[in-house]
Amino acid sequence: MSLLLFISGKNWQLSLAELIAYLQTRQINFKVQQFNKVFFVIHIQQILDSKVIDELGGTIKIGQAMTSLLSQQIIEAYVQHNKQVEKQVIEVLKKSGVVNQIIDYAGKGKIFFGVSVYFEEDKLKNHAGKIQRAFGSAVKAELAVQGKKARFMGFADKSQGQLSHVEVLKKGLVENKSEIFLCVGKKTSWIATTIAVHNPFEFQKRDVYKPRQRKIFGMPPRLSKIMINLSGCTEGKTLLDAFCGVGTVLQEALLIRANVVGTDINPWCIKAAEDNLEWLTQEYELRNAEYRVVQSDVEFLSRKIGMENIDVIVSEPDLGPALRQVPTTPYAKKVIDKLTPLFFGFVEEAYKVLKPGGKLVVVTPYIVTRSKHIVTMPIGVKAENIKFTRVKPFGLEVFDKNIENIDLMGLESLVEVDTRHLIGREIHVFCK
Repeated sequence: MSLLLFISGKNWQLSLAELIAYLQTRQINFKVQQFNKVFFVIHIQQILDSKVIDELGGTIKIGQAMTSLLSQQIIEAYVQHNKQVEKQVIEVLKKSGVVNQIIDYAGKGKIFFGVSVYFEEDKLKNHAGKIQRAFGSAVKAELAVQGKKARFMGFADKSQGQLSHVEVLKKGLVENKSEIFLCVGKKTSWIATTIAVHNPFEFQKRDVYKPRQRKIFGMPPRLSKIMINLSGCTEGKTLLDAFCGVGTVLQEALLIRANVVGTDINPWCIKAAEDNLEWLTQEYELRNAEYRVVQSDVEFLSRKIGMENIDVIVSEPDLGPALRQVPTTPYAKKVIDKLTPLFFGFVEEAYKVLKPGGKLVVVTPYIVTRSKHIVTMPIGVKAENIKFTRVKPFGLEVFDKNIENIDLMGLESLVEVDTRHLIGREIHVFCK
């Protein structure tokens, strides 16, 4: 059994839901031991390949837990400045095995290592830099005792105390097992070694350097990957995006060796998606990649695609106009009312083309108005009327029995709001 720590992306609920769906789809036995908006602690019954992070859109880092201690010890040592307790914490760090692991993976010459600190509670963040420096000094001293020269990558005491994924990648800290991170929960803290880190350069390449762009209406690759994982798509399955645009969802699905089908009413989008998919297959050497893109109005989807031919559907239809200011509640309702026939028609056609047991992941508009009202589309009612079953993001069975007050159980959908846009995304999952 492995105890792994996952550092969440900016939308922690979306990150946790994706991770759970990913593990369940691959029939990996696990339990969520702890979770918060910063990190997740998960018991996994088998060894998880570190490359898994390349298949996740919402995880920043993965760490192998080496030891744990009471969070009260961290508070007493670094917030209340208890020197005796600080010595105890450093002793736990030394005995954790992180230093020996750094030595085992080190090459010749000076060892380069880093430390990152993550807190469940925001009120402790101001102490992150101090803890980072203290841990760094302790590790460096222990390496010196064992005859190793070392350089510590850290920042001033008032910093956030975390190395970014970019810094970890550039310094090769994952390969050398030389980033240590401390996750401080409300009751328990964990010392871990980083075993995988998200590579933003790959997402950037697929987003910025693909030949055809549609920035105003585009979905980022990160979110596309998350939605694909929520759908349960894996290698060999057939994925449909019925509003494929320039093919971002199709690209991310093709990377996991799914067979992909895209449709769009706009002929320009069809050509753009084809160009992007061709570029992707060459750039990533995807031999024998199966994809096709078809021009079609969504109301004719079942005629174009055929009945019950698709394993999963992942789509973001029209989310409405690009707003210049926060809308009033009546205007937001007008936006939703205008879009509703398109979405309802799509759900009907999606049911026809999906195989029994197939999943539909669909994005609907999520609008917060000037009066702070939330205006959404009642797509769940429509989906259930045509015999779809809603798949809730979180089931009680995946959480450790000792976790108290799980507030996630009531969630029926997930929300992604980008501060740059006035219309957010509400993500729904349905099963036929």
